[in-house]
Amino acid sequence: MKLTIEGLKDKDGWKKAGVSIPNYDVKAVQAETAKNPVWVHFGAGNIFRMFIGSLADSLISQGLTDKGIICAETFGFDLIDEMYKPHDNLVLGVTLKPDGSVGKQVIGSLAEAIKSISGDTTEWKRMKEIFAAKTLQMVSFTITEKGYALKNASGEYLPAVLSDFENGPAAPKTAMAQVAALLFHRFNSGKQPIAVVSMDNCSHNGEKLRNSVTEVANTWLKKGFVTQDFVNWLEDESKVSFPWSMIDKITPRPSVEIGKKLEADGIENMQPIVTKNKVFIAPFVNAEGPQYLVIEDRFPNGRPPLEKSGVYLTDRDTVNNVERMKVTTCLNPLHTALAVYGCLLGYDLIANEMKDEDLNKLVNKIGPVEGMPVVTDPGIIKPQDFVNEVINIRLPNPFMPDTPQRIACDTSQKVGIRFGETIKSYVAKYGDAKKLNAIPLAIAGWCRYLLAIDDEGKAFELSPDPMLEELTAKLKGIEIGKPETFKDQLKGILSNANIFGSDLYKAGIGEKIEEFFKAEIAGKGAVRKVLHEQMSK
Repeated sequence: MKLTIEGLKDKDGWKKAGVSIPNYDVKAVQAETAKNPVWVHFGAGNIFRMFIGSLADSLISQGLTDKGIICAETFGFDLIDEMYKPHDNLVLGVTLKPDGSVGKQVIGSLAEAIKSISGDTTEWKRMKEIFAAKTLQMVSFTITEKGYALKNASGEYLPAVLSDFENGPAAPKTAMAQVAALLFHRFNSGKQPIAVVSMDNCSHNGEKLRNSVTEVANTWLKKGFVTQDFVNWLEDESKVSFPWSMIDKITPRPSVEIGKKLEADGIENMQPIVTKNKVFIAPFVNAEGPQYLVIEDRFPNGRPPLEKSGVYLTDRDTVNNVERMKVTTCLNPLHTALAVYGCLLGYDLIANEMKDEDLNKLVNKIGPVEGMPVVTDPGIIKPQDFVNEVINIRLPNPFMPDTPQRIACDTSQKVGIRFGETIKSYVAKYGDAKKLNAIPLAIAGWCRYLLAIDDEGKAFELSPDPMLEELTAKLKGIEIGKPETFKDQLKGILSNANIFGSDLYKAGIGEKIEEFFKAEIAGKGAVRKVLHEQMSK
């Protein structure tokens, strides 16, 4: 069997393989979507294909809509060329359940895939045609937090952004400038309202998206590329809204073993590939079962009935509280703690870390014990239920091929939210954060991780991070097995409010972190010793 529209005709074969296939005419949905687009999405990666695509698939299957999603990529077109086009935009979603069973579903809602290449191109003309459509209700994004950035870590505009500022809306290259240009075209094509929805896993994502798009537009206004009327329309949220959202579903890189099993089921060409641009992709997406999407319900041109597919539609404050609950207490801080200690202790699978008594105790103390007293209950999802699911079902799932090395990426950009917000809440509530112990231990573990030497004394490769060079330079001179080489190297890190959201010494835990760190560099096995001692208290 082939994962194509023609291949779906072998219904008995797919059924025998245990794969559910669309109960609707995929070609008809693609044609209707092309003619009357309702939803376009930027960022055609795994979480979109598996999660957001399945939401639209569910609505079509229920007969609640006859239109799918148009997906667009602004750079890195490997996925479109290698996976979307050869498979008629179909994707095979594989749900990895804790009991070892697997759910398999062909998702047929990804109706059109476009390489958004601006300028005098067929692709750009099609993008403009889509944005001019009166039927278009929403534009959504999963382009990662870096996709919204106009400036680098030093506060300077990125070269590509400066180029887009100078060249105007005719042929923008960056995602934010493309969106601004396409919205300008929509304004000039009838001023139809629209919702512009970030679904990326970052705090205040709608605000980040709005700020970047409007900054591009205001810069173009100063240079005479656009009109004041356009900027006024763009900044009027009754015309162009930027709803906030919270998304949660773990979609790790595709498993080679899953690919082999799918091929054993009779499905052709399921092995992941590495593209010429070093992207690891597959015709399938493997993911956990639990998933959450909470969106601020502000859609000035209407919206699909998303609540019928399991999406929570609510107000901005509730979205913010759900996001804070997840990112600062119930999931992300636990992930980061497991990531850094997993790398130090030689783990290559998150699920295996949860079998480690010390690490299991660590995440139980970070979330349920230290985070829960200052978390805000969002109402629609109970924090205790959420964290219990994370610790007892999601993280221990032995069939999820998720690694500490993947999660350790960009940690410097995450610790301010994942740990810093709880620290600030303790300071506000108690005057300082001295009651905390597990969170300082996790931060000490991150600093120890930055030495790139594991607990056995072996070097390992640090995961990508935009501050890696700066952070490792600050730790210069520290040697494992020689705690006397530790002087004041952590001061520049722990006092940096740009990293943690506050000065951790002023919060009362800087010295505690230093003590943990010094003990963890005492020699081989020191990380385990400190971790075990602290978790035995």
